[in-house]
Amino acid sequence: MTAHIPTLSIIIPALDEAEALPRLLEQLAPARERGAEIIVVDGGSQDDTVALAEAGGARVVQAERGRARQLQAGIDASSGEALWLLHADSDIDPFSDQHIVWNLAEYGRLWGWFSLRLASTQWLLRVVARAINVRSRLSGIATGDQGIFVLRTALARIGGLPMQPLMEDVELCVRLRELGPPQVLLKRITTSARHWQRRGVLRTMLLMWRLRLAYALGADPAALAERYRASSGR
Repeated sequence: MTAHIPTLSIIIPALDEAEALPRLLEQLAPARERGAEIIVVDGGSQDDTVALAEAGGARVVQAERGRARQLQAGIDASSGEALWLLHADSDIDPFSDQHIVWNLAEYGRLWGWFSLRLASTQWLLRVVARAINVRSRLSGIATGDQGIFVLRTALARIGGLPMQPLMEDVELCVRLRELGPPQVLLKRITTSARHWQRRGVLRTMLLMWRLRLAYALGADPAALAERYRASSGR
C-alpha cells in the first residue's frame, strides 16, 4: 500500500526582509510548482517586503508583529496537511519540500527539522552550527532556523502553536516530543549568520545559553524576550 503524501503549506514570518526574501522565494518556486502553498506573514514591514513577496508568488497575510503571532496567522490561513515553519533568511535545497513530505509519509513521523548550516566561512560559526545539530539530536529540541515541520493533526493534538514572545520554537518541540520522536533530515538548511555577527559570536552564544537555561528553570518568556531585545539594542 502506498503511503499518503501530505499536502504542504510553507509559512514564512517576515519583518523588513526585502533583502533576503526574494532569494528564498526563488528557491521555493519549484515547490510552488509542485503544489506547495507559500504564505508570507508580514508583521508591519516598512520596506518592500510585501511587494516582493507578492511578486515572488507568495500569498501575503498581515499579522501583529511577533514570530508566534505571525506563524499562527499563517497557520490559520493555510490549508496544507503538513506545515513548514521557515525563516525568511534561509537558503534551501530546491527539493526540500519533497524531503519533508516523503519523509513524513515513509517513516510515519509527525514532525521534524533539517540539519543546520550557518552562512559564514568563520570557523567558530561552523563549530556553532555543528554543536546546534548535535544538541538538537540529543535533546529532541530544535530552533526555528532549523526549519521545523509538523503535521497539522499533530499540532492540533498539542493544543496548537505556543503563543509566547520567545522560545516558542523550544516549547513547540517540547510538546511535540511527547507525541513521538522527530524526523531529523540530513539535508541541510542554511540560515543567515547576521544575528550572530551583529552581537558577536561568543556574546550571542552566552546570551542564548543563559536564556535557554532560564527558560528551562521556569522563567517567564515575556521577561526573557525583554532581555533578548535589550541585548540587541532595540
